[in-house]
Amino acid sequence: MTAAPATRATPATITEQSRTYDVATARHVVLASLLAWLLDACDFFIVLFTLDDVARSFHVSLQSLLLAPTLTLLTRPIGAFLCGHAADRYGRKPVMITTIVVYSAIEILSAFAPNLAVFLLLRTLFGIALGGEWGVGTSLIMESIPPSWRGTASGLLQAGYPGGYLLASLVFLLLPFIGWRGLFILGGSALLAAVYIWLRVPESPEWLSRQHDQGAGTGTSAGTTNPPGLWFIIRNNAALCVFAITLMAAFNFMSHGSQDLYPKVFLGLERHLSHPSITLIVVLYNIAAIAGGLFFGVLSQKISRQYSIALAALLTLPCLPLWALSHSPFWLAFGAVCVQFCIQGAWGVVPAYLSELSPASVRATFPGLAYQCGNLIAASNALLQTGLASWFGTGLAPAMMLTVGTAALVVLTLILLNARLYGRYHPIQ
Repeated sequence: MTAAPATRATPATITEQSRTYDVATARHVVLASLLAWLLDACDFFIVLFTLDDVARSFHVSLQSLLLAPTLTLLTRPIGAFLCGHAADRYGRKPVMITTIVVYSAIEILSAFAPNLAVFLLLRTLFGIALGGEWGVGTSLIMESIPPSWRGTASGLLQAGYPGGYLLASLVFLLLPFIGWRGLFILGGSALLAAVYIWLRVPESPEWLSRQHDQGAGTGTSAGTTNPPGLWFIIRNNAALCVFAITLMAAFNFMSHGSQDLYPKVFLGLERHLSHPSITLIVVLYNIAAIAGGLFFGVLSQKISRQYSIALAALLTLPCLPLWALSHSPFWLAFGAVCVQFCIQGAWGVVPAYLSELSPASVRATFPGLAYQCGNLIAASNALLQTGLASWFGTGLAPAMMLTVGTAALVVLTLILLNARLYGRYHPIQ
């Protein structure tokens, strides 16, 4: 959706679509939402980086500890629903602060887990907070900034995920000095984001306006003071809800299919690259992912969300052979940079796209729930890719190309079909 031209009222405010936005406040909201998602992702990746160390500490096999990220993944949709529903009812700001405090506290408590059972329980609870933060943060940022900022802010917000990966990689360098428990305690510093939001970020003005309208009896077109709930919207928009979840599943197959097995298994075991070479490639393609999210996010403000996503998905396809079939470190790095620029570029539009697709009454619930349900479907990615590789008998390269390429084609097809059937922007009613 291309926003109407902005009118600059004063150097400190912007007026768009009959609403005046304070520039400083909008910047604080963008920074706070980015910081919360970045630190959330960092905490998640710290667990993945330290799995073998935690396993040795608890005297269990690595296979037993792999249940931890699985449980986190399974409970993310629960968090998306619970936290999103609470944010739609009680406000974005208090729920956002609560999710950050909860996942920070769980990260610190995980450092003091005495055994595997307690550790797994804590990581299960962590998944609820992790799943709830993205949807609430998306609704807060998209409702608090000028419409002309949404594309850029969307790219910035989604850049928090690869940014969190990079931050976790840097924090991981401290492992020999403070151990895995020290890293988890350090991960609890995400509490600072909650303090920042409490001090500098106001409640969503759109949410406050809707609350005022409902209290005055003018909140809905149906003449009632109760806006439509999530289940009413799902029943009356089943096709579009299935579309959103299927689209997010394809998106997650693109990202997980291009990342989960790529560094350690593909580059390390199949291409036999050294650890420094793998680390350099990972850093380069995460920087490219951040740049791609920003580029396509800004582009979506000019050519629409749907066509920006479609372009990024389309450009992914010719990059796949270079990404998977190369053997030299240079061309593998170049291919990975190109693929992640395009894939995470498409992801950079997702917060704005899902937020604008969602009705206002469930804007904190619907985007996050669609995203996390799609992520749950894509949880089979690693098993699928290793199964295909075993069936082909040719290594991971063809399997990775097939899964990522198919996912990109699904994203491209669904986005173009939706654009053809419903136009450039069609919110659920």
